[in-house]
Amino acid sequence: MKLATEWKDYRVIATGDGEKLEKWGKYTLLRPDPQIIWHAKQPLADYKGISAHYMRSNSGGGKWEYNESIPERWNIKYKDISFIVKPMGFKHTGIFPEQAVNWEDITKLIKGANREIKVLNLFAYTGAASVVCAKAGAKVTHVDASKGMVERAKENANLNDINTIRYIVDDCEKFINREIRRGNFYDAIIMDPPSYGRGTNGEMWKLEDNLFDFVELTRKVLSNSPLFVLISSYTTGLQASVLSNILSLVFGEGDIDADEIGLPTDEKIVLPSGARGLKVWKN
Repeated sequence: MKLATEWKDYRVIATGDGEKLEKWGKYTLLRPDPQIIWHAKQPLADYKGISAHYMRSNSGGGKWEYNESIPERWNIKYKDISFIVKPMGFKHTGIFPEQAVNWEDITKLIKGANREIKVLNLFAYTGAASVVCAKAGAKVTHVDASKGMVERAKENANLNDINTIRYIVDDCEKFINREIRRGNFYDAIIMDPPSYGRGTNGEMWKLEDNLFDFVELTRKVLSNSPLFVLISSYTTGLQASVLSNILSLVFGEGDIDADEIGLPTDEKIVLPSGARGLKVWKN
């Protein structure tokens, strides 16, 4: 398992009973996490200093309950990169801290390529990976179907004085099909697809049913001198070896690094946070 151990502004304090207690800069949040099926050493809601608690509803969804007045948003840093934290609906904050594992690897790959790298970031959410790639010197195209998330991605880029990212609000599959017709190619592809989703015309996305075909489609926009393809997934039960198999079958055998990724905790245990598959070409 690869752990995101370099954070200074973020940490996991405690876990248990389907929740995690986290420190995000100055503020402490208590949120649900489906991977946490063990019991807490003590009820997490009893910890002092909890700023906000995301409470699930029996009818679905949920809401944040605030124990103190906190900003609507605030900034945290990972090394020399700043990100906006904003408690949102369905428990999210706009940042997935475990992805720092991937940020480290793709930064080294882009900087070590010694050439201009065109990166396509799909299902790109609030743009953390887009910012990381752009800061490493890549030319980035950021694609997400949510206009609101793309606006947040622009804010994260502006926070880091980056104005070189191309933003596309669109269904990722439709965008790739258009890029195929236009003859546009990329040296690196990043994707963090959802477990479930619905397209603009009601198309259904289910990761287990659609991921392989989607990855095959992306091969058609990969340049003749590829650098890497990165697939991340938080879907419970989707093992890293599945991502490894997909990368191998679609792009051929070679340097494939497939692992669980996770976060260290103050309890001295590891919080599993999904899987990643990274295919690298040596040019």
